[in-house]
Amino acid sequence: MKRPIRFILNGESMEVEIEPHLTLLQLLRDKLELTGTKEGCGMGECGACTVLLDGNAVNSCIFPALEVEGKKVTTIEGLTDAQGNLHPIQKALIDYGAIQCGFCTPGMVLSAKALLDESPKPSEEEIRHGIAGNLCRCTGYLQIIQ
Repeated sequence: MKRPIRFILNGESMEVEIEPHLTLLQLLRDKLELTGTKEGCGMGECGACTVLLDGNAVNSCIFPALEVEGKKVTTIEGLTDAQGNLHPIQKALIDYGAIQCGFCTPGMVLSAKALLDESPKPSEEEIRHGIAGNLCRCTGYLQIIQ
C-alpha cells in the first residue's frame, strides 16, 4: 500500500506516493529519475549514493524513503545554480584532476559540501575524515583532498 510523503527536493516542494519499503536511492533514481545519485555497494559502505538530508551527508541506499517526510534533500543535481553553472566544489575537482571515471564524484562532492558547510576551512585531517565514507577506485584521493 503506497503512502504519501512531502519533502523539499533540491529546493522544490515534492509530494509523492511511495511503497513503504523503498530506499531514498530508489525513490530518487527510479521514481523521480534523478540519476546523478549512484548505487555502488547497496550497503552504505561506498558513498556513491550520498545525498544531503537537512545538510547532513547520508547514504541513500540504506535510508528509508519514508524518513524524508518534512525534510530537505539535496542531490548532485541540486548543486548547480539557476544558469546551470557547476558548484565551486565540482569546479575544484575538475581543476585538480580529481575526476576520472566519475562514479564516486556525486557522493564525494556532497560529502565535501556537508563538511565545508560545517567547517569552511578544514584541516587535511578533517577533510580525510569528512570524505572517509566515500570510496574512489581511480584517483588515489590526493587530488580529491587537495
